Amino acid sequence: MIAELGHFALVMGFIVALLQTVVPLVGAARRWPGWMRFSEPGANALFLLTAFSFAALTYAFVVSDFSVKLVWLNSHTAKPMLYKITGVWGNHEGSMLLWVLILTLFGAMAAWFGGGLPPTLRARILAVQGSITAAFMAFVLFTSNPFERLNPAPLNGQDLNPLLQDPGLAFHPPFLYLGYVGLSMAFSFAVAALIEGRVDAAWGRWVRPWTLAAWVFLTVGIGLGSWWAYYELGWGGFWFWDPVENASFMPWLLAVALLHSSVVVEKRESLKSWTVLLAIIAFGFSLLGAFITRSGIITSVHAFATDPERGVFLLLILGVFTGGALMLYAVRARAMEAKGVFAMVSRESALVLNNILLAVSAFIVFIGTMWPLFSEMFFDRKLSVGAPWFNASFTPLMVLLGLALPLGAMLPWKRGRLSRVSGKLKVVFVFALAVGALTFALQSGRSALGPVGLFLGAWLIGGAVADLLSRGRKGEKLARLGKLPRADWGKSVAHAGLGVTMMGIAGLLAWEQEDIRVMQDGDSFELAGYTIRLDSVEDVQGPNYLSTQGAFTVLRSGAIVSQLYPEKRVYPVAGMPTTEAAIDSGFLRDIYVVVGDAQEGGGWAVRTYFKPLANWIWGGAILMALGGALSLSDRRYRVGVGARKTDRMSGGVPAE
Repeated sequence: MIAELGHFALVMGFIVALLQTVVPLVGAARRWPGWMRFSEPGANALFLLTAFSFAALTYAFVVSDFSVKLVWLNSHTAKPMLYKITGVWGNHEGSMLLWVLILTLFGAMAAWFGGGLPPTLRARILAVQGSITAAFMAFVLFTSNPFERLNPAPLNGQDLNPLLQDPGLAFHPPFLYLGYVGLSMAFSFAVAALIEGRVDAAWGRWVRPWTLAAWVFLTVGIGLGSWWAYYELGWGGFWFWDPVENASFMPWLLAVALLHSSVVVEKRESLKSWTVLLAIIAFGFSLLGAFITRSGIITSVHAFATDPERGVFLLLILGVFTGGALMLYAVRARAMEAKGVFAMVSRESALVLNNILLAVSAFIVFIGTMWPLFSEMFFDRKLSVGAPWFNASFTPLMVLLGLALPLGAMLPWKRGRLSRVSGKLKVVFVFALAVGALTFALQSGRSALGPVGLFLGAWLIGGAVADLLSRGRKGEKLARLGKLPRADWGKSVAHAGLGVTMMGIAGLLAWEQEDIRVMQDGDSFELAGYTIRLDSVEDVQGPNYLSTQGAFTVLRSGAIVSQLYPEKRVYPVAGMPTTEAAIDSGFLRDIYVVVGDAQEGGGWAVRTYFKPLANWIWGGAILMALGGALSLSDRRYRVGVGARKTDRMSGGVPAE
């Protein structure tokens, strides 16, 4: 009965979404206040109906209601409760319901916190958001019904994919979807502004917090996915240029560009048409990510579905919304006249360079991801694009971005002098150069990747610190730091986080050491100054799996550093093995141990890695997300913060 109520709530939500699409748009066109106001209760009702539907599906998983087909396919009575709950979105149908829930949540938040928006703009934003919700609700109802029943009900389920039974993957999809779907708000703002034919500084200020929130969630989601791949897949890699990884990375790059270009709109009323275009394309790439993971055109451990019918439906959604918005953009772009004029050397120019590098980077990732598909479709040739191509084409752009970022962040608006800014960064440059030179001297003739990466990281971190210190007069710089807006702190923390991540990636790729061997109980070997000893291998019974667990001791200079217990698990219900690496994490390095299969001649296959600066990769991601959160908490960027004040624009537009 509860499943049927959940399904009914979803049907009712679809009807409300259609009404939310049509009524406010007509009201805004006719200037009918009552029709425009429908958008707010409509958004709230839509969120409540979807939340009830999602709660009903969650209840079916928690109580193991195997009469619901989705529960039977993705759960089991022996599964721990955490993975029963996360099984709700560990499949195609449930994950799409989560997608719709987040869509309605963002729409409701726009209704709650959008009091400072002009009534016509708010109505149109919520109408566009409602149309996106209606499209995805139709997709769920007509192709991916999560409440389909089985009769008779099986006694037990088929279990969740064992690779997904992990804390990292439990929280990775919700954060990723909050980022993906959060970009729908930037899209809705862009389309609503195009319908009105006006983009100004206030619009730039309004769209920024939504984009910032989406980017923060996307950063956390990508970071969690990278961390999961590092410790769960057993190969110690943090990024594989997998098509599904790329599907989340492309919107992330475009969201970064959108964040920076919206600042130019807000501060200088320039780059208006480009910023609107970025908002459309960024969400378009989110829709492309949904298509890639659910159409069956690619094979990946991350991919959910292989049904071509669903792929066609998603392709239709992508074409209608992205294509329709681009057509509207073509008609209205001329109305978005830029007002601010700036010199070649200025912060605006630096942000333009930032946008060019990020947009080209996203395009490169797109080409590398989709080229195998295009090649097979149009040239009847099967080929693959691997990590070497991505690294060779993507890395130089990131190096240029890292070099330019500290300079651009400190340039003044409108017009500046490069010599003046470079003078403030002399000490930082010397510091970064010293770090790179010291690294080069210590690594004794290996590749340049390590020294260059550490130089760039030190340059970014030092530049972020110098940027903060430059914001006070001589003698009172430290006292002024505590009074700086949170957005300034957030920018510097995020830039420093990028530097930390660059150092981590460079250190791991340049100096990683690997050892693969067969070991007997009591055997030991040396790796990067550490002694790794296999003490024993035992069979262990888990709650819903059988495990072969190794016991290793890590020593340095005869002293015990840590005890590690890697596992090789088999989940009997799903019939799948998984590798559980054991990692001794330190500030400067990880010791990473994997136990493999028993060998015919006796002993066990063992892979061991020494991974310098590995945790700096995710530490930097945390800093970037923290920087975004700090900026988001700044009063200037809270949605509707200007509701108490109005400027010369009609409709009660908030003024800063």
